[in-house]
Amino acid sequence: MKKTLVNYPFLTKEVEVYERDNGHKIVLAHKEGDMVNVSSWVKTGSINEDNNNNGISHFLEHLMFKGTHRFKVGEFDRMLESKGAIVNAATWKDYTFYYVTLPKGVDNKDFNLALDLHSDMMMDPIFPAEELGAPFDINDNSVTDKRERHVVIEEIRMRKDQSWTKVYNTCNHNMYTNHPYKRDVIGTPEIISQVSREDIDNYYRKFYTPKNVTTIVVGDFNHEEVLNTICEKFTFPNRIESEPRLNEIDLPVSETKYVEEKGNVQTSYLMFGWLGPKACDLKQTICLDLVSIIFGDGSSSRLNQNLVEKLPEKIFNMVSSEHYQFKDGNNFFIQANFNPDFKEKAVELVKKELADLINIPITDEELTKAKKRIKSRFAYAAETVSEIGETIGYYMTVCDDLKLVEDYLSDLDNITLDDINNSIKQYLSINNAVISLLEPGE
Repeated sequence: MKKTLVNYPFLTKEVEVYERDNGHKIVLAHKEGDMVNVSSWVKTGSINEDNNNNGISHFLEHLMFKGTHRFKVGEFDRMLESKGAIVNAATWKDYTFYYVTLPKGVDNKDFNLALDLHSDMMMDPIFPAEELGAPFDINDNSVTDKRERHVVIEEIRMRKDQSWTKVYNTCNHNMYTNHPYKRDVIGTPEIISQVSREDIDNYYRKFYTPKNVTTIVVGDFNHEEVLNTICEKFTFPNRIESEPRLNEIDLPVSETKYVEEKGNVQTSYLMFGWLGPKACDLKQTICLDLVSIIFGDGSSSRLNQNLVEKLPEKIFNMVSSEHYQFKDGNNFFIQANFNPDFKEKAVELVKKELADLINIPITDEELTKAKKRIKSRFAYAAETVSEIGETIGYYMTVCDDLKLVEDYLSDLDNITLDDINNSIKQYLSINNAVISLLEPGE
């Protein structure tokens, strides 16, 4: 078993990273206190899906909590929540992760219980047919079964009624040509209504493999004992070893792509989207994080000041920017909600603010302030076992390298105004933007 030590900022001891012979990675991080976080991150999400199984990663996440050979459905949650635990999971484009955060208990009794139950759920889910629900015709309104299949379908339908989800999905879909990132992580009712138990089981055994899983424990505990326990319990029976899937990386659009839709909304929603660098390109990722803060994060940002606070006409209700990090390439977004009577003007005003990122260069004061905000966020993320676990999971799963955190703060300090301006020119050209607009109408 290979061991690596990582100097994680703000922690008092080095983080231990172990890679077992089968590829399973274990990360042990020391954080003083009574709380402990146990999580397992799986390198699968919509990145491994296609048009026939879109949404299966999220559906599987739901079904992982439906019992094992040792514990019936509901016992996992009930036993841990009775100890004060927070139990949850999430699915995104690059990963699915499961976590438990709880007080260790007297003599680590509750912590040991969490390790036992978490490993059992990850290694031996049974996907009982009575919990899954039978496949059915999505157009058959007589089907009223309320099993998990229907829970997920209802969740999909609720999301599709959300205005921001609509404008985001349209923008996201049009930014890509072939890459799986173009699809909505939650999937479609048509697919979820037909996914079989065999499909779920095969997907689980193909992607929940040792090489795809990182198990992380954060807290104050005996590292040797916990390492041995995880190695003993994470056995990965009956897995299907396969070659990693390599997706072709899409190029940004070569000219501005404008997509307009109408919906049952009272105001208009606007989103500009760009493809960016890979998450593991730390320098460029930090640069675009800084741009996002300066340009559209908070009341003092350029977008809010110029389009909400200082604009003589009341056109925008809100306008901001976001930077999402992904394994195969980040996304940068500008998003706005505005008065539909000013559609053309609203779009042109956002374009002007974008152009002014070059025409009115970012100042030393803006850059210094943004760096301080990122440092504060990074420090805050080292305050709780849950935040530390999520940060480690992100670097291990999306970036494939926890060592990046060692240089994060120094890399941040070394970013210059020239670096920022070069990133803006390289990634945020209006010619490479997809513009999605949702406005009132049938």
